[in-house]
Amino acid sequence: MSISNITVFMPSMLTLIGIPGLQSVQCWIGIPFCAMYLIAMIGNFLLLIIIKLERNLHEPMYIFLGMLAITDIALGTSVVPKMLGIFWFHVPEIYFDTCLLQMGLIHTFQGIESGILLAMALDRYVAICYPLRHAAIFTHLLVTQIGAALTLRAAILVTPSLVLIKCRFQFYHTTVISHSYCEHMAIVKLAAENVWVNKIYGLFVAFTIAGFDLTFITLSYIQIFITVFRLPQKKARLKAFSTCIAHICVFLQFYLLAFFSFFTHRFGSHIPPYIHIFFSSIYLLVPPFLNPLIYGAKTKQIRIYVVKMFCS
Repeated sequence: MSISNITVFMPSMLTLIGIPGLQSVQCWIGIPFCAMYLIAMIGNFLLLIIIKLERNLHEPMYIFLGMLAITDIALGTSVVPKMLGIFWFHVPEIYFDTCLLQMGLIHTFQGIESGILLAMALDRYVAICYPLRHAAIFTHLLVTQIGAALTLRAAILVTPSLVLIKCRFQFYHTTVISHSYCEHMAIVKLAAENVWVNKIYGLFVAFTIAGFDLTFITLSYIQIFITVFRLPQKKARLKAFSTCIAHICVFLQFYLLAFFSFFTHRFGSHIPPYIHIFFSSIYLLVPPFLNPLIYGAKTKQIRIYVVKMFCS
């Protein structure tokens, strides 16, 4: 492939412009973003403290919820401080390697979160469809192994995308990223060389993680609904549904926003850039912000312990 004369050779610095077309109001956009981040941090740390201190919550479902809280804290912290630096302090520059690191962390934590949602769905499937075998199947050892496996899966799949960018690309059309954080396709689009390998690998990772997880989450809940509808007592059906409502809300908001961001970046050329980038930024903030609120509102044991903490 021929390289244009107007290129940059292996830049050491990149520039994140924030939300294209909304630079004049980014200082105001940063206020709700910062509020969501602070609420997310407080909520998730509170969840971790409650799960740690309350022995009744040392069960697989709540251990997975603790893993989700840790992932949300890490995901939000990987993005928001730099984003607010762009919005409020006009510090758009970022080292190329730091940008790759941020990209790797974001996509790794997204992959881990998707896997945890799958693990939580499988836990509910076994608890409702095979209640007598749940304790024997979901042991603490298995839960630990699942957490380690999900982390390794995400890291192993995401790392080659960093290597492909670092090793394949030398020439770039520009060093300006029309985004508020370092995202895989946003960086790949800067390259002045053949990017098909990177695009194909990005699609492979997305469908390997999200496609696999979403398929089995859907199958799990189909089986759960079939089992619940067969229960003879209405009270038992309502109780079974109540344990699933929080999970369904969490995985719907996670995957709907994820697929919007993913497909818009690749096929949404007709969508204004500020809409795409705004929702992509919101997408990384909404799950950490909503997860503790949803689980806190829908989980009786957590609600009771929160009331105890504040009343004492």
